[in-house]
Amino acid sequence: MPGPAGGRRDAASAAAAAPVLCPSDDAMDGGAQQSGIRDPPGVGSVEQEGDVGEGPPTTDLRRSQPLFIHSTSRPLSEEEPRASSLPNIPNPFPELCSPSNSPILSSLPGGQGPPREGACHLVKVFSEDGSCRSLEVSAGTTARQLCEMLVQRTHALHDHSWALVELHQHLALERCLEDHESVVEVQSAWPLGADSRFVFRKNFAKYELFKSNASLFPEVMVSSCLEANKSMAHSELIQNFLNSGSCPEVQGFLQLREAGRKVWKRFYFSLRRSGLYYSTKGTSKDPRHLQYFADLTESNIYYVTQGKKHYGTPTEFGFCIKPYKVRSGVKGLKLLCSEDEQSRTCWMAAFRLFKYGMQLYRNYQQAQTRLSQHPWISPTPLQSVSDSALVAMDFSGCTGRVIENPSEVLTAALEEAQAWRKKTTHRYSLPAACQSSPLSAAIHRTQPWFHGRISREDTQQLIGRQGLVDGVFLVRESQRNPKGFVLSLCHLQKVKHYLILPSEEEGRLYFTMDDGQTRFADLIQLVEFHQINRGILPCKLRHYCTCVAL
Repeated sequence: MPGPAGGRRDAASAAAAAPVLCPSDDAMDGGAQQSGIRDPPGVGSVEQEGDVGEGPPTTDLRRSQPLFIHSTSRPLSEEEPRASSLPNIPNPFPELCSPSNSPILSSLPGGQGPPREGACHLVKVFSEDGSCRSLEVSAGTTARQLCEMLVQRTHALHDHSWALVELHQHLALERCLEDHESVVEVQSAWPLGADSRFVFRKNFAKYELFKSNASLFPEVMVSSCLEANKSMAHSELIQNFLNSGSCPEVQGFLQLREAGRKVWKRFYFSLRRSGLYYSTKGTSKDPRHLQYFADLTESNIYYVTQGKKHYGTPTEFGFCIKPYKVRSGVKGLKLLCSEDEQSRTCWMAAFRLFKYGMQLYRNYQQAQTRLSQHPWISPTPLQSVSDSALVAMDFSGCTGRVIENPSEVLTAALEEAQAWRKKTTHRYSLPAACQSSPLSAAIHRTQPWFHGRISREDTQQLIGRQGLVDGVFLVRESQRNPKGFVLSLCHLQKVKHYLILPSEEEGRLYFTMDDGQTRFADLIQLVEFHQINRGILPCKLRHYCTCVAL
């Protein structure tokens, strides 16, 4: 029977015969650092389960060492890369959250889900001419803040008419973002692969409902739970809309497209605090006949840009209610169509007032405050001065005086027009040395209101996109008359076109819109005159359409 020494020799020989069970010296060092394997025998030693009696602890522990091979505390050396690991590359889409603790495409340590408030996001913004610019913004950047960034980078005139428009080209839908809306939040709701974009452009109708003195809503379209509503002023009516305690109601006929069909039917709609309803029986408002249609608090309202082409609308004045849960496709869209542009404008303004309430008015007040704090970046005085701040003056004497008699004001205006005509005639009767140079005849091409050779249809679409507000205008080249120009002006939500003809008399060139009764040395003089005086136009020139290149 072998003795203890023989047992030790057999164990040692068995250990030498099976070297694959022993880790390398590096692994032994790593294991010893954790478990104290290299401690002297009898001090902190760990024995195998089932061992009885004495025995050399070092040799036995070497046989049990493979238990520590799975330890992950030792970092892998460069010579021993993991077979399943990949290079750590930055995540170009952090919002698409990679798996937790994944070494691949992990932009945030620990694998947090939603991005942090300070995280940067890439937003691409397009201009009306097709150019684009990519900007890095934080998660809380609003539409107004992004517009101010673009105004500074494009060196455009700063005013509150700049807007960010959400455009879904595949659905022919667009809407103007409100100043307080988060750009990143709106962009995150777009479906992947859809042709959706932001467009940076003017929108003069954005706050017109707060600036206009004329009533935006016809009396037949507005009713209220307050009985004495007939003679309510426009400002009082807007205040009722903003006041959540009152309950004005907008009503009227609209064309509705039936779900799943291309059939349009005419219904009588009522917009209330609780939502939008339509009557199944004429104009009845009986609860039995009112059918619930949409909740504005959980939807966005869009203009339909090409309604007849995409949806077969009866008219071009369509709009759409798109619930938040509808991310892509036509299914789920609630399509409506009004009879004319005025009706559509009323409905769209009512939707904004009902949905945003006082927040909409606060946006307008903040925009006005920014302009008052920075007067050097506001529009030119000819565009920003209110009509109520202008008074008629008489400078015929030694000192000027204010004309208060209305009949005398009219007489003075007629005399001023006659004096202007005489002055213009005298200017063109000066010697040849004072004649206009070719540069003065083409200097209008440097002006932002001049759009070159664009068609009549493109002009009407451009003015319509930038807001059908009285006084919105542009000047373009005439397509019928090679030497003429056209002044396109919006009045009463309709675009009108006035021909400007050049004329030459005794070698002197001038421009006129009234067969030579009023003459102008160049188009700049013509535009500046009509920014102050109405002349033959139905209203003064207030806002010019412009496009900026990003």
